[in-house]
Amino acid sequence: MSTGKKVLFGVLGVLVLAVVVVLAMAAMKPDQIAVERSLVMKGTPADVKPFASDYTKFTTWIPWTELDPDQTMEFSDPPSGVGAWYTWSGNDDVGSGRMEILSVGDAEVVHRLTFIEPFASVAESTVRMKDAGEGQVEVTWAFVQDADFGTKLMTVFLDMDAMLGADFDKGLARMKPLVEAAAAEGS
Repeated sequence: MSTGKKVLFGVLGVLVLAVVVVLAMAAMKPDQIAVERSLVMKGTPADVKPFASDYTKFTTWIPWTELDPDQTMEFSDPPSGVGAWYTWSGNDDVGSGRMEILSVGDAEVVHRLTFIEPFASVAESTVRMKDAGEGQVEVTWAFVQDADFGTKLMTVFLDMDAMLGADFDKGLARMKPLVEAAAAEGS
């Protein structure tokens, strides 16, 4: 066998091995992507609840609203409570999708998040509110999505917790002054 063929087979062998390793890494990834961030702010769970259960208020603090100020949003009537929904369609940064409120309780609001573009998928988003004492509330924003093999493969190269976590931190920081203003008005 010539030297050129040996080199070619060596390169092909390395490439095949690399693909096998990446596929094995993907197969070992968890079956769900879960991201969660919390922030303590002045107020009560009741002060937070409207910002989690009314989409006209929800969209004022989520970080993706500012990524495309020209995106199209449509809200159900009423825009709050179980069964309420909103849709969005925008640039490549925000894509398009639909969000619906599945449940509203004193301590949490659960949403179904249906992404249409750039990738079709379904996830669940929860905003939990817990009295933290001394006139403060701990707000936890959580996200859970089933991970098919394509998603697992993507997570070999992308740290979803770091990516989404940064957005969740930003959103909670944007929510904080809104909740604290609502708490001050209610005092």
